[in-house]
Amino acid sequence: MLYNEIVEHSHSGCYFVLPLGLRALEKLTKIIDEEMQMIGGEKIAVPTLSPCELWKKSGRWQSTGPELFKLEDRHGQMYCLGPTHEESVTKFLASLSLSYKRLPIRVYQISRKFRDEIKPKNALLRGREFEMKDMYTFDIDENSATETYHTVCHAYSQIFNRLNLPYIKVEGDTGNIGGQLSHEYHFQSTVGEDTLLTCNKCSFKSNKELVGDKERSSFCSLSEKECELKESAGIEIGHTFLLGTKYSSVFNSTYFDKDGKTRLTQMGCYGIGISRLLQASIEVLSTDKQIKWPQLIAPYQICIIPQMSGFKSEEFFKLAEDMSDDLNTLHYLNREIVIDDRIHMTIGKRLYEAKRIGYPHIIIIGEKALENPAIFEIIDTFLDKEPEFLTLEELRDKLSTIITI
Repeated sequence: MLYNEIVEHSHSGCYFVLPLGLRALEKLTKIIDEEMQMIGGEKIAVPTLSPCELWKKSGRWQSTGPELFKLEDRHGQMYCLGPTHEESVTKFLASLSLSYKRLPIRVYQISRKFRDEIKPKNALLRGREFEMKDMYTFDIDENSATETYHTVCHAYSQIFNRLNLPYIKVEGDTGNIGGQLSHEYHFQSTVGEDTLLTCNKCSFKSNKELVGDKERSSFCSLSEKECELKESAGIEIGHTFLLGTKYSSVFNSTYFDKDGKTRLTQMGCYGIGISRLLQASIEVLSTDKQIKWPQLIAPYQICIIPQMSGFKSEEFFKLAEDMSDDLNTLHYLNREIVIDDRIHMTIGKRLYEAKRIGYPHIIIIGEKALENPAIFEIIDTFLDKEPEFLTLEELRDKLSTIITI
């Protein structure tokens, strides 16, 4: 990502996201927005600064430890830069007079989060500032909250399936956030910092930290000979928590039931590290020689490469512009096309860079483009197919299968 100018290092644990990276990040955000809103999620914006009183009330001001960024304003008031916002959102819901008829409530935000990592590393995989989607849900009882939990988990699966990413869902530790049920979503990768335990025969899947030093027989019903328990490294990209009343009881988040009695809301919280997901997806799909994006979020779907400056270069460049204009009339390709106008460079050099950056389709305007009918070379880098030579009509037909967001 550094070599291909997707991101650029700023300072410890913080990175600039450059134009190609930002386009991919915005597409990824749009997919997550769609899936969250499909299940009734309403998007809000929560203040990044959170008063220390809220965190002290929940007990997390101390229990979070040195990873919590703390700061003092000119009036001596202490705040933190929120890594999550259970306290703020629960207090907000507690300020409302809610009837059972208004539940469930599912609110989420996508914003910058902060964590004072002791040793930031691997760029966006473990930074001090990152983009995250966090959802908070409020239900009338445990059964409804559990149903919501499974609904959100299904939406997470939909997100990763739309991206065609090889994810694994495992039981997770509730940790500092708390709750009674938790699952983590991982990509299996050697650069992952979590250790996952999976058994294909008994369907056991868990983060190893949840199992600890327990005997295998305590979590796998199979005999040692039958059990296929394996360890693998994973990059965590999502986490879900069924919270119960941990926060609603502290902040008095209540509603009136059918009989007019006051009841505590049952909560859940759900996170996806969006900037981490962006890099993790590249990590698990790419080769040493080129980036492979989840095709739906590739910064641009098509890169057009006209001939090098010299013989009829203006004519070739005009053909490239005309093709771009023509393909942009297809609504699913609008703003999905880039022309590599560095015609002082050879086609071979620009083709090498286009493959390295990971454009799914590369179209070369070669000498055959001057024939009648004009013939264009197209390379499908996503499927690693051999180049095809097609007329413009055939080209349009081939590109009609592209799905964009």
